[in-house]
Amino acid sequence: MSSPNVPEMVFFDLETTVPKKLGQRFWVLEFGSIMVCPRKLVELESYCTLIRPRDLSAVSTRTSRPDGITRDAVATAPLFEEVADEIFRILDGRIWGGHNIQRFDCVRIKEAFADINRPPPVPAGIIDSLGVLTQRFGTRAGNMKMATLASYFGLGQQKHRSLEDVRMNLEVLKHCATVLFLESSLPSIALNDGQWYNNNGVTTRSKSLLQSKVGLNEKPSENIINRGKSISRDDQTSRKSPPSTSVAHQRVSVAHQRAVPYARESLGKMTARVKNVIYNARSQPLNNLLKHSLIR
Repeated sequence: MSSPNVPEMVFFDLETTVPKKLGQRFWVLEFGSIMVCPRKLVELESYCTLIRPRDLSAVSTRTSRPDGITRDAVATAPLFEEVADEIFRILDGRIWGGHNIQRFDCVRIKEAFADINRPPPVPAGIIDSLGVLTQRFGTRAGNMKMATLASYFGLGQQKHRSLEDVRMNLEVLKHCATVLFLESSLPSIALNDGQWYNNNGVTTRSKSLLQSKVGLNEKPSENIINRGKSISRDDQTSRKSPPSTSVAHQRVSVAHQRAVPYARESLGKMTARVKNVIYNARSQPLNNLLKHSLIR
């Protein structure tokens, strides 16, 4: 259990029907959650259930996704009122986390409880990874969709099933937090719009070598530095994903000499230092990195 002064954090995700006509509503088809300790991100418990909507005709009989939810899949599932007590227990009084949950999942939860004339669970705070990562991590992956972020870190394809998507959300946050920690730990190097570049106020070993070759008052010849290549990604649309924007990425590489913020040392020692930095990044409480998004 987490500290008495720090509420447990529960990441959750809903799968729903998609209204096809004006006036149609969303029906919750699946609820999945993972409760974690906010200090260590240790999984405390998980829960997942399919949910049968009162209007089964709103559920498609076929799906284009390999693991999609069909009408047959939810035909014998419990109604929302049959699992409402457990969902309320999981969510009420805890910090809620998820991707785009403020605009979608939180609204659907309130609607579902209103349908059965029960007050909805109330969060102790909300961490929406869409807003957090948009502000802190930016669109370096292409856009802020969970599928795009997961692909950027090599985490596989999004399943669009509640529990699997929650696990993917947690892994994306861990990877982003580690990258942000490493960037903040390297004051001589900055990441700006997807480009690594040298801080002009810092003299590194490679910069000294370049200066000694071309002279302090001369500019390095153009054949020393490669021009960055622009990379664009095709946007995809989905029900829960935020609007996508096409982003051009530029990566700059140095052909012969590369500026590094550390002294010359063996590969083994450097590898050990990097491992230590990553270990420290993983040991940092996630809520310290994301505290600006916590809504009390």
